[in-house]
Amino acid sequence: MKTKINFKLNGSKVKTEVEANDILLDILRQNFGIKSPKVGCDRGDCGTCTIIMNGKTIRSCLVLAIEADSAEIVTLEGSGERKWTKKLQKKFHEKNAFQCGFCAPGIILSATELLEKKKNPSRHEIKEAISGNLCRCTGYTPIIDAIEETVKKGV
Repeated sequence: MKTKINFKLNGSKVKTEVEANDILLDILRQNFGIKSPKVGCDRGDCGTCTIIMNGKTIRSCLVLAIEADSAEIVTLEGSGERKWTKKLQKKFHEKNAFQCGFCAPGIILSATELLEKKKNPSRHEIKEAISGNLCRCTGYTPIIDAIEETVKKGV
């Protein structure tokens, strides 16, 4: 039996029908064409499915779609108006902080959440904020450096 849900996705009100066991990640990708949250481990370990839901980063592979009813969801596609997201994307590009980019959306959103809450985080706090996001290509040093430089320079 399908249930109707309504939520705000990247600033727009949307509606869809979901089964009780549908995962939010799958609904975002299949029903709305959102591609930034990716299927990685399906266990919440890798962070590739990271989105912002009601102001906090979450792993969308661990959330039932029905839990999104009345929520506000932001993916990388809809985060361009957030102050820190654009600055982070620019600095990551300048510093070549990513290679394949598979982890990029989750790390950018995790860093965005951190910088929205704390304007001048320490290197340790940056590491903590992105600790749930795995990068298999670049390693974390250029990523952390890009976040630190974003904060210091204000880009």
